[in-house]
Amino acid sequence: MTTLLIENPAGLGHLMPPGHPEQVARLEAVTDALAAQPFAALVRQEAPLAEEADLLLGHPQAYVDRIRAAMPEAGLVALDPDTHASPGSWEAALKGVGGMIAGIDAVLDGRATNAFVATRPPGHHAERTRAMGFCFFGTIAIGARHALERRGLSRVAVVDFDVHHGNGTQDILWDEPRALFVSSHQMPLFPGTGAASERGGSNNILNIPLPPGSDGAHMRSLYETRVFPALRAFAPEMILVSAGFDAHRADPLANLTWDETDFAWLTREICDLADELCDGRVVSTLEGGYDLPALAASVAAHVTELMERRG
Repeated sequence: MTTLLIENPAGLGHLMPPGHPEQVARLEAVTDALAAQPFAALVRQEAPLAEEADLLLGHPQAYVDRIRAAMPEAGLVALDPDTHASPGSWEAALKGVGGMIAGIDAVLDGRATNAFVATRPPGHHAERTRAMGFCFFGTIAIGARHALERRGLSRVAVVDFDVHHGNGTQDILWDEPRALFVSSHQMPLFPGTGAASERGGSNNILNIPLPPGSDGAHMRSLYETRVFPALRAFAPEMILVSAGFDAHRADPLANLTWDETDFAWLTREICDLADELCDGRVVSTLEGGYDLPALAASVAAHVTELMERRG
């Protein structure tokens, strides 16, 4: 078995206003990085379209209908000051969700050791009834509920190391005792949620706020003392990762000082835990990361660690 790379070329058709940080060039940078020779062994698959029933795992029908109706036939539409849609956005968002589900199925079916979904738009800020933070649908929360509801898993963990709190994932999974959601994030920072006191309806939320200016060593200490013990206690049957790379010191939207070696370490530790707890089952999806060279280098470090796993 090997690492499955699920690609979403439809993400290139999801357009933003000039100067917007969540730009087409992000996906181009990731695609170019993973086209290099060290990644030749990746098994590649194009993301399929999600079905409406998939979206309903995380959102009510009225919300899905509202987002679909908001998609423009031409030009751009602002769903909020940060979140825009173009004629290609619906397909891009559906394939992001479809790619997440396809990655989960491939790993559970034994066709891959682990998987990375290279996609945009991101998903972890989309709440049950609100598009925000560049996100339309709660991609990773939908994936968790797919694994629980359709694939028969009893416990799924979601680890979110994006620099921004995964408020949408938290909202969708708040009352889901079979899912443990862990988010490390800079605080204070958009979206303003993610206090340590936010624990979920079944004590199933673990938020790790990080002060501005903190470095990779601080992150490693908190993961070793707080996150990894919580994951061991929960004993998930699969670990899903919201892989945002905007905690990098070069990122323009935040103030943490990680580098690609920190993302490599964190990926390696998560994979070690997955080997210990759930037969190495890890599926990761791209969230943030807005400095293009830093994003490319960090994704390369992340995927390299996934590829080190042989199943």
